[in-house]
Amino acid sequence: MWDNPRALNVAAGALVGVASLGLAGAALGLVLRTPLFPLAEVVLAQPVERTTRDEIAAAIEQRIGGNFFAVNPSEVRAGLEQLPWVRRASVRRVWPGRLEIALEEHVAFARWGDDALINTYGERFTARSDARLPLLIGPDGAEAEMVRRYGSFSAALAPLGEIERLVLTPRHAWQVRLASGLHVMLGRDADVAEARLRRFAQAYPATLGRIARHRPSPSAPARAKRIHSDSAGRHSRGAARSAQASRGRPARTAAAAPRPRRHRARA
Repeated sequence: MWDNPRALNVAAGALVGVASLGLAGAALGLVLRTPLFPLAEVVLAQPVERTTRDEIAAAIEQRIGGNFFAVNPSEVRAGLEQLPWVRRASVRRVWPGRLEIALEEHVAFARWGDDALINTYGERFTARSDARLPLLIGPDGAEAEMVRRYGSFSAALAPLGEIERLVLTPRHAWQVRLASGLHVMLGRDADVAEARLRRFAQAYPATLGRIARHRPSPSAPARAKRIHSDSAGRHSRGAARSAQASRGRPARTAAAAPRPRRHRARA
């Protein structure tokens, strides 16, 4: 080997490469640990509504150790996207010592079952909301389809009110319930169901809607009967009191005629 210049050159090049890698690693470690490039501030690029600053701080505090060069934006982004209301996060370093964060939050569109929400993209997420939202019930994987059909069904039924619940059964049949309590059961074909809903909304005011408007209240007959019986009772009670009063009062007799005065004759 020592008599082979080519082999010596290869060995020397390898030693130089290893030494260079070692020096580069040591320099990188020194840069990552040096306090000369501290991370001075974390900036939220835009305001958020659902996520608090305390939640953001708790999500990133374990991922921003070290200086400016030690921060891994991918790890910080992954921690932020685990927050309940965060749909997407963007993280970037800005020289000399700033970390910029931009958050896109979920916009709740509906409730999914008992423990989840659906955003406007048809994506399911787990969070809590006190807002008044419609309820969607369906098989897993049907979230986006149900959000889209909710919009088209709502447009078809707009004259009758808003949809309170939309159900896609395990047999893929559609069911709709309005806020008024009206329950409409549809078939499996969503396009055909939408056309049926439009025809139903047009015909409802002149058919079932008219019947519902003219149907008497269930309590109306009983109320009329009660009023009638109370009136009759008042009349009968009045007549009874009159009869009782007439029986208890002594009958009037004719007044006696005045006696004629006697006049004595004088002698």
